[in-house]
Amino acid sequence: MRTRLLGILLSLMLCVLAALGMPLAAAFAAAEQSRVVVDRLDDAARFAQDLPTSGSGLEAALKGDPQPAPGDLSRRHALDTEVARYHELYGVRIGIFQRDGMPIAVAPSDWRVPASGWADQAFQEALDGRRSHNPPQVWPWTPDRTLTVATPVVRDGDVVAVVLSESPTEALRARVVRKWLVIGAGEAAAMIVAVLLAARLTEWVLRPVRTLDRATHDIATGRMNARVAPGGGPPELQRLARSFNEMADHVVLALDQQKAFVADASHQLRNPLAALLLRVEVLGLELPEGHEEELGGVREEGARLARVLDDLLGLATAEHARPEPEPTDLAVLTLERADAWRPLAGQRGIELVWEGPALALGLADPIGFGSALDAVLDNALKFGPAGSRVRVLVAVRQEEVAVTVSDQGPGLTEEELARAGDRFWRSTRHQNVDGSGLGLSIARTLLQAAGGSLTFGTATPSGLAVTLAVPRAERRKA
Repeated sequence: MRTRLLGILLSLMLCVLAALGMPLAAAFAAAEQSRVVVDRLDDAARFAQDLPTSGSGLEAALKGDPQPAPGDLSRRHALDTEVARYHELYGVRIGIFQRDGMPIAVAPSDWRVPASGWADQAFQEALDGRRSHNPPQVWPWTPDRTLTVATPVVRDGDVVAVVLSESPTEALRARVVRKWLVIGAGEAAAMIVAVLLAARLTEWVLRPVRTLDRATHDIATGRMNARVAPGGGPPELQRLARSFNEMADHVVLALDQQKAFVADASHQLRNPLAALLLRVEVLGLELPEGHEEELGGVREEGARLARVLDDLLGLATAEHARPEPEPTDLAVLTLERADAWRPLAGQRGIELVWEGPALALGLADPIGFGSALDAVLDNALKFGPAGSRVRVLVAVRQEEVAVTVSDQGPGLTEEELARAGDRFWRSTRHQNVDGSGLGLSIARTLLQAAGGSLTFGTATPSGLAVTLAVPRAERRKA
């Protein structure tokens, strides 16, 4: 989410910088070119003023008389020298042309009015008695483009000649590039600042969201005391955090009331049930012969109801438990529980085997984990047929320690695996097997209370594999 939000903010900032920077760069290029064009027009106007204004000197200059008057010869010679010097100094092609395009003073000497293109258009505009329009914009990527301007030479209201100049653009393009580099550096600095501000803004906005996400995950995994600590962020998210804490308090209160009701109900029903069973026994002594079967059924149902109440009380106790996980050697713990169940397994003709490493440290509540393992072992021995094997495997994985109990019983289908561990759920194929359907639910509750998990799978080649997993614990240093 942080990456997506940063991407949106930076994309908007890039669009803003591009919207500001590109017109600014174009304006700089246009201003730089306008300055050069104005300078060339001023130079052309000065050359136009250097032509003789009247008399035989103007006529000789326009007709190109090889032997003008002595006074005019010095003026014409000075004009040629000035044009040549201007070209040598600035590298600009410049010429003073008659109306028909014949040169009066030109540098370099072989340059003539182009027959087409922008130079010819500028020349024609000058013949109409006005300065040429601004030439097309020169960009750094148009090195073949030149700046051509033309100014008319007007005498007595008539255009008698045209001053035409064609300037190279290397220096202009270099100046534009330098200014663009300055603009680019400014935008890069602005982008760096924008990145830092966007990162701070994103962190400010998302910090309460991450805190809320962690608290939600903690509650979803059974740590109902998780709450969102008050902190910064937008006011809307602060209100959301307060509302979340209030909602979590109400949910915990409702769950506690529900658990308390189940515990109280199961506890309070035990005494009436015990009294009822006692009355049944007394009644059985007074019944005539022939009613033993009905009496046995009543006793069996009463005993089953007593087991259900015991399991409900155990489930309520497990749900109320808030154990503190501690580093526990699950290899030793599981071996002890397997040894405790081995006599019952022998009575039922089942081989109970244990496999695992010498040390398997996991973060678990020893009492709760042992009780959960007892429930799983009881279930495996209950459904395992005589002559089969129940295997207890301890495995140390990358982030957790897993204890897998697998039997060789009938197992469960894919649909039944999805429902295994639900309260009071039992497979339709196992309804005649003694039990209340709460054993695996109690095991899952005990594990989740300490941060563990209980999962179900299919054993090979047949049967059910139940895995009890808890986080790994670091080995303590001596």
